[in-house]
Amino acid sequence: MESKWFLTMIRDEFRGGKINVDKTYKLLEKLSIPCNYIHVKSIFKANDRLKQGRITIEEFRSIYRIMAHREEIIEIFNTYSENQKFLFEKNLLQFLIQEQYALDMTKNSAFEIIQKYEPIEEVKRAHQMSFEGFVRYMGSPECLIFKNDCRKVYQDMNHPLNDYFISSSHNTYLISDQLLGPSDLWGYISALVKGCRCLEIDCWDGSRNEPVVYHGYTLTSKLLFKTVIQAIEKFAFLTSDYPVVLSLENHCSPPQQEVMADILQCVFGDSLLSDMLDDFPDKLPSPEVLKFKILVRNKKIGSLMETRQRKGSDKHEDNSEEKSDTINVAGLPLFRRRRTTKVKVAMALSDLVIYTKAEKFRSFQYSRLYQQFNESNSIGESEARKLLKLKAHEFILHTRMFITRIYPKAMRADSSNFNPQEFWNIGCQMVALNFQTPGLPMDLQNGKFLDNGGSGYILKPHFLRDIETQFDPNETPRDTDPVTLTIRLISGIQLPPSNNSSSNKANTLVILEIFGVPDDHVRQQTRVIKKNAFCPRWNETFTFIIQVPELALIRFVVESQGLITGNEFLGQYTLPVLCMNKGYRRVPLFSKMGESLEPAALFIYVWYVR
Repeated sequence: MESKWFLTMIRDEFRGGKINVDKTYKLLEKLSIPCNYIHVKSIFKANDRLKQGRITIEEFRSIYRIMAHREEIIEIFNTYSENQKFLFEKNLLQFLIQEQYALDMTKNSAFEIIQKYEPIEEVKRAHQMSFEGFVRYMGSPECLIFKNDCRKVYQDMNHPLNDYFISSSHNTYLISDQLLGPSDLWGYISALVKGCRCLEIDCWDGSRNEPVVYHGYTLTSKLLFKTVIQAIEKFAFLTSDYPVVLSLENHCSPPQQEVMADILQCVFGDSLLSDMLDDFPDKLPSPEVLKFKILVRNKKIGSLMETRQRKGSDKHEDNSEEKSDTINVAGLPLFRRRRTTKVKVAMALSDLVIYTKAEKFRSFQYSRLYQQFNESNSIGESEARKLLKLKAHEFILHTRMFITRIYPKAMRADSSNFNPQEFWNIGCQMVALNFQTPGLPMDLQNGKFLDNGGSGYILKPHFLRDIETQFDPNETPRDTDPVTLTIRLISGIQLPPSNNSSSNKANTLVILEIFGVPDDHVRQQTRVIKKNAFCPRWNETFTFIIQVPELALIRFVVESQGLITGNEFLGQYTLPVLCMNKGYRRVPLFSKMGESLEPAALFIYVWYVR
């Protein structure tokens, strides 16, 4: 039956005789077998017996089996198939419950899977699944490692804003380094498409009374503030419905601040939150209440009630107040110093700041005594790191009350990033990274915010919200609910070949690393499989005991061993530990720049208990 189906599917392609590598690739795609062209080309070459660049129907059958009939999948299929030819509904159901931990599956669920993935009509009508159907099911999105439930917004979105981790970017307008690189609208568009909910805008006086956006005291290029706001308005809610915070680094004169205020109101209209909500006069609203709203983060004059009283009055001309502002300048060596300037805040702009007033951080004690509920702090990474080492518990009590933004130190002129995990561990809501710079920190950022539907808002664990909390990430956790995680790393699927290989080879190894509280940080790796990127098989088991799983991320990194030049990065995938599916799963791989490397993946078996 399978043979008849196979010949029916491919016969027409061979009516004109043999086929070349391009037609082979397209025919594999027609058969729903995702392929990497480099691997197809290499396997084609090995099966082209006459070395003429064209193959027969039998040679194609051999290539198809190599590409689709992986040994590890055959072993699983044969374990549950009574005749090693087909799975009956009851066999498939047994596999789904016992291996995939799909405890809510029924016979009808098995029937639906057969109807969806079985390509052979006669087998489908008999309510059975052939190996061809099983292969297609195991290669489907249903068998990915990331839980389907985490792909949608499932968390309670009715807590105040300070109860959430918020996806945040630093110097969003830059797409390269901090000194000479271009400012580009793409910085804002790409960040919003990735679900970023807090954007930074550095505003300076421009010519013709037009404010501009660029990295001050450097040679980076300039954008019109108006153009930036128009781009944000277009893409703000494309990926997520939840509020976007515009964090203004405001260096403009009062007249140009008034221009900024006019632009914000004109472009955003009713989307701009410009007055406190009646139900929230003394506490922060929730992401749910603020859906499709734009919030301005800037210095502010007076109270929310005074802002409301001024509503409708003329706020232009001399209505401004002087505020001191310390600027960290990451510039050429001549400019590497802190500058303290006096910045006048125009009333028209000030009154657009409601629940995200920027306030200088002085000390935890000062904040406890005087800081208002709608005031948020920006703290540089160096100062924040000192505080978390010396006063982690106080820091957590601070972030429980007030939105806290952490930003990269001024010396990171190359737009490099710090590890955001250490600041998530103490509940910092806005850990702002340079989104344009690939590497480990952005892998962690992207992995963390996959959760909760990629909405850009993740509810903090209860121990980072609880007024009675005793949690301290620097101490051995007490009263936690640890997870014992076991991963059997079975094989690799069409991994990217090494750049040093002239064909489809790589000396592959996999690193598994847990990020979370310091006690949970651990790294393990497989042995090296020489000269095999197509289907390396490790069959190695790793066990991790994770004390604080609510904060833990797991990162899979595939490398090619290089004895002289060091290991070569081939791909990675990062996700929250509690978003992992159990059972036989595929781990999709992404490039250093965050692009999908499909069909490249790892094939693993996951099991964990709490």
